[in-house]
Amino acid sequence: MKRVVLFISSILITTQLLQSQTYTIVDAEKSQPISYATISFGNGYGLFADNDGVFVFSKKRYADIDSLYISALGYVELGLSTRNMPKKIRLTPNVDELQTVVINAEKKRKYSTKKRKPIVHDDYFKCWLPTVESEIAVFFPRNPLKPTKIESVFLPVKLEDSRSKIGKKQAFATLFKMHFYRNEDGVPGKPLGYRDVIFSITDQSKKNFQLDILDRNVFIPKKGIFIAIQVLGYTDKNGKLQHTKKYHEVETRKGIVKVSTTFRPLLPFTNTIQNHNTFTRRIFYKNRHWQRFDQEYSTNNTLIQSNHYNYGMGLKLREYER
Repeated sequence: MKRVVLFISSILITTQLLQSQTYTIVDAEKSQPISYATISFGNGYGLFADNDGVFVFSKKRYADIDSLYISALGYVELGLSTRNMPKKIRLTPNVDELQTVVINAEKKRKYSTKKRKPIVHDDYFKCWLPTVESEIAVFFPRNPLKPTKIESVFLPVKLEDSRSKIGKKQAFATLFKMHFYRNEDGVPGKPLGYRDVIFSITDQSKKNFQLDILDRNVFIPKKGIFIAIQVLGYTDKNGKLQHTKKYHEVETRKGIVKVSTTFRPLLPFTNTIQNHNTFTRRIFYKNRHWQRFDQEYSTNNTLIQSNHYNYGMGLKLREYER
């Protein structure tokens, strides 16, 4: 009986502890949860809220973090101390940003279908290893004479990890977020007003992953568009984002070093595109500057050293007659 009581007590204590570490991000005006908001630690690391706006944080788990910066598309970024955080964290809508929402009244007219082929390969050493702190954006120009709508986005992926044991297939399900940005002087600029696209890639997906976004009515601006993807993390069997640390702490002679967790699938990069169309940025840093993926980005990166500058994303388009 004593053992049963102790066991039940330990469950209650554990439950209470977990509840005390759980926070929810909501809209300050509507009190509705804000899905997949970004929680930055300000030091290049962070995490994401799940579909219900919930995230888990504790001083035991993140002992060196004393401030959080919380952001989401359409809201004013909020900075707050980790001391005495409220259970409900309210973000204020950003009126200026909401005014940029893109509305396209699609006319019923003839169109032709065009495809910009993705570039797929299976070389592990020519792949980007996705981490949650990095966002990758690829530029696509538009036919200047025809209004153009994106029907599908093709994402080349490498599903198998060459480091795993031969014949042993590892299951995974990874959640991604897709953003759309303006072209501002050849660099990703302000977000276009389209809603983020949340999607999952699993070990059962095709290596030329096709994401249908026809219902989002995404039209390419005259100056072109940047399409970006970032990893949110692994999901559980129900497709819900797992609340896990996104980096490991490794003890070295110089002290504790944080190493970002890499996620599957890997992203094949290519050396067959002449232009430098791919940009990346660290989304958990405060400045979040975009950098073109070339020699100025890094001199030690093995992809850059082998001239694999671009992620081979592809598109299926509808070009409308005027």
